[in-house]
Amino acid sequence: MPFAPSPAAATDGAPPRATGLLLTGGGARAAYQVGVLQAIADIRNACGQGHGPNPFPIITGTSAGAINAAALACGADHFDRAVRRMARVWSQFRATQVYGADSLSVMRSGARWLTLLSMGWALARWRRMRPHSLLDNTPLEKLLVKMVPLVRLPRLIRKGHLTALAVTASSYSSGEHVTFFESAAPVKPWVRSQRRAACDRITHEHLLASSAIPFIFPAKGITVDGRTEYFGDGSMRQSAPIAPAIHLGAERVLVIGAGRMHEPRGDATAQPTPGYPSLAQIAGHALSNIFLDALSVDVERVQRINQTLSLIPAEARALSSLRPIELLVIAPSQRLDAVAARHVGELPGPVRTLLGALGVTSDMADVRGAALASYLLFESGYTQELMALGRADTLAMRAEVCRFFGWPEVHTSALTSASD
Repeated sequence: MPFAPSPAAATDGAPPRATGLLLTGGGARAAYQVGVLQAIADIRNACGQGHGPNPFPIITGTSAGAINAAALACGADHFDRAVRRMARVWSQFRATQVYGADSLSVMRSGARWLTLLSMGWALARWRRMRPHSLLDNTPLEKLLVKMVPLVRLPRLIRKGHLTALAVTASSYSSGEHVTFFESAAPVKPWVRSQRRAACDRITHEHLLASSAIPFIFPAKGITVDGRTEYFGDGSMRQSAPIAPAIHLGAERVLVIGAGRMHEPRGDATAQPTPGYPSLAQIAGHALSNIFLDALSVDVERVQRINQTLSLIPAEARALSSLRPIELLVIAPSQRLDAVAARHVGELPGPVRTLLGALGVTSDMADVRGAALASYLLFESGYTQELMALGRADTLAMRAEVCRFFGWPEVHTSALTSASD
């Protein structure tokens, strides 16, 4: 559900406001973000702004959104081309590119994990018998090398195509929420309750750590302050997902979510289901809490702060460091659980069997069971539908998008020709 920008646009003649992009987490749901970016590229070109600089000098991301953020940042010198490369990968996705989906891989990780869970960890007397996760995401490491050429990042920052890139992960070792960032200008790392920032060279290890969905994918070790800490998905304990972009200098932020911000009361797919919930239903609910709930709260917090600041006289506000933040939030207009339910059958057989033991079925009416699958469905049928939804949702908001960037409003006919 989209949110209109806060009333904080720059006045005529003022210097352009630093624009940030936040790509949130959600596993395979992050395909939606690519559709949104495709539509923004189309709108930008239709407005005659296609030859301008990178529209997002500050890019932040979490989980799968961190991977998309880094991929976009590594192409900051040619926004359209970077989006096309991302779209090519996401539209041709197979689960085998992200995790081991063959029978042997599933037996080595998921089946053994479930067996130990059901029979008792006391049976695991040898360390080699203790699997680290439900699935093995080794294939994702190889994909990142091709999809995210991080070797380009320092030069792009040095040449001014990008101001900052930040990715966030959660430390199992310290319990802290850490945002790793690279920036053009020195930025003092911020420290808040249970969260902090660290200036560091972004690597593929950071991306693997940020996208390590708890229990599903293994934690990743990263050296911080001279010691190795193990990190998991950055969406865990992320109380302020918009904050990194603001700390890095953004005065307006485009937020792309991975789930509906508010569920309509009359939505049939959101009605309570009878019977005791399956493990898949509980896991899907837990992941939705991790990936989706904090964003809604943070958006409302920023809007309340903006409203409070509007009550302070401009002269008094100018004497402080406080400033309003313009937000534009684009999130799915449909429940992605329901979309996933139509595609569960596309998962590789061994993965379907594994998830079936948790309660995920190929029944298209079983939306609750499909919630877990919606994060793991790295299959082209699902990702292409999410990309199409992201593009449609954004084009429906083209007037808000143009106002946010300060572009001349574009008409539907111009958009059609731009995308042809």
